[in-house]
Amino acid sequence: MKYTVIGAGGMGIQFGVLLQELAGCEVDFIDGWASNVARMREQGGAYVSQDGQDRRLVPVDVWYPEEYQGDPDVWIVFLKQQQLPGMLERCAHLFTPRQSVFCAMNGFGHFERLAAYFDPARIYGGTALIGAYVYGPGDFNFTGDADAKALNVCAYDGHRSDVDPVEGLLMEDFRAAGLNPSVVPDFLGMCLVKIVFNSVLNTLCTMYRIRFGEFAAHPSARPLTERLVDEAYGAAEAAGITLLGTRETEVETIMHTASVAHPLHYPSMYQDLTRCRPTEVDFINGYIARLGREHGVSCPLHELLVHELHLAEHAYAIHHPELARTGETTAA
Repeated sequence: MKYTVIGAGGMGIQFGVLLQELAGCEVDFIDGWASNVARMREQGGAYVSQDGQDRRLVPVDVWYPEEYQGDPDVWIVFLKQQQLPGMLERCAHLFTPRQSVFCAMNGFGHFERLAAYFDPARIYGGTALIGAYVYGPGDFNFTGDADAKALNVCAYDGHRSDVDPVEGLLMEDFRAAGLNPSVVPDFLGMCLVKIVFNSVLNTLCTMYRIRFGEFAAHPSARPLTERLVDEAYGAAEAAGITLLGTRETEVETIMHTASVAHPLHYPSMYQDLTRCRPTEVDFINGYIARLGREHGVSCPLHELLVHELHLAEHAYAIHHPELARTGETTAA
């Protein structure tokens, strides 16, 4: 199948490059970050590294939405939650009824926005334990070896995957690309368990500006993880949502990812903080807190982390006014 990636940031570039190089797919990229588009066009592609090593130039075709004329079988969307509405509006003229869309963004709320443009039966969701870092325009780093990648996939409308030819082709291409995909049966449970994961590692590592492995090495890592996971599972249970796995398995997934699979990784939320861009904490810890409130369950730790991280954003902007003034937005 032919793919077009909307959002040529760390995750979008990684998915697109792996599909292009390992699965042999035709892949285009759309982006709205002017410096990124200009740099990749100037240098003839994107520089990619693996865990900070073996930096190489990969040829990629990147376009602004207004100039793109391609007709992919599947759109792959990797943007920040705040960026999605505007970019979908810019790309709307490119969407057709026959096309499908796959999205594995952080947080929650993006699938409802996608459903305004695509038939729900053609929307596929994912949650990715796959790391990427943006050094700067046109320069990206993938973290974690091939065995560290994991991708859950589920149809948005919950239809049977065994009779869906598009999902079958998606899984075939994702496997060939080394993304290690698995089809899971519960869309909402899949999405929420990744939000729980991000609510620990992304938020805490961003607040303290540390890598996953540095977090995992501290004695406070496990008790903090256990308490945040317990609150989130309590909110989900009150809402009638069955998450993938248990509290205990989620804690172990978080600790293993941090200490073994991706110890060198800085979360994308950290990258936003240190570039004076708004983080997605309202769509992660904030979503968990709202879910709890709506169903009579208090999530004080998640509520606190939302306020703490917004304070960290404010403090970083005060001490780095030159970054706060740039106002340029990048992809996820």
